[in-house]
Amino acid sequence: MKNQDDRIHIENVKQGNLASYTYLVDKYKNMAFTIAMKILSNAQDAEDAAQESFVKAYMQIGSFEGKSKFSTWLYTIVYRTGVSKLQQPRLALQSIDEEFEENYHYQHSPPPLEGLQARERERFVKEAIDRLPKMEALVITLYYLNESPIEEIEQITGLSNSNVKVKLFRARKVLGKELQFLL
Repeated sequence: MKNQDDRIHIENVKQGNLASYTYLVDKYKNMAFTIAMKILSNAQDAEDAAQESFVKAYMQIGSFEGKSKFSTWLYTIVYRTGVSKLQQPRLALQSIDEEFEENYHYQHSPPPLEGLQARERERFVKEAIDRLPKMEALVITLYYLNESPIEEIEQITGLSNSNVKVKLFRARKVLGKELQFLL
């Protein structure tokens, strides 16, 4: 049903309907950002890569034939955009505003006590994933958070089936060691 829904919106976009494209962007923007973040490790760069990917996808939507899921096609664009951005030299700029906002937010709106443990666990898992090598972090994110099958991860990353499985295995092993205190 979900894929059928996407197909209708894709056909509408091909006819020039921007509202349908807005729907697709809203539906896939979080995972697009997450994928870009795993590759680029910088929120601003990841946001730029995700936005650039949505523009590329819009420009190329005529070439989308529906042989794979729209999300697979889109995430492949995000992946390639992120990798090409990674290869571009860039100035190292740090955002003071982001750091201030982050600290300000936590000081003035403490989470409710019951939500603290879940939030802490989530933070530990996220930090552990962020410490993995980029490709392993991406593969584990696609597999567990996006629930992508291995075949879809192959299409997005260009890795072989066995390579995806090896990276998943290694990532699970590292995460298991790092997070055993949570169990």
